[in-house]
Amino acid sequence: MAVEVTVPAEYSGGIMGQLMKRRGSITGTETRAGLFIMSADVPLAAMFGYATELRGSTQGIGEFAMEYKSHMPVADFEVQHVIDAYAQKIKENRVD
Repeated sequence: MAVEVTVPAEYSGGIMGQLMKRRGSITGTETRAGLFIMSADVPLAAMFGYATELRGSTQGIGEFAMEYKSHMPVADFEVQHVIDAYAQKIKENRVD
């Protein structure tokens, strides 16, 4: 996903850290009228719950928008997690 985050300038460092933690790749930054605007590419799966985290870390002021950018294969370390979760779900639903 292409993500654009707008926050007051004093929150810029924390916002960068949040998106890096979510496997984001920063593509651009800009400061306008005391606002810090950051663009990044972030996997959609990593964006769930971000609105709550952003508002909590910016006292409700921060905003973000995202739009589809491209489709990428699932990372190798995530493939096994998906397989294990599916196997567990099948195991729980099995009727003996």
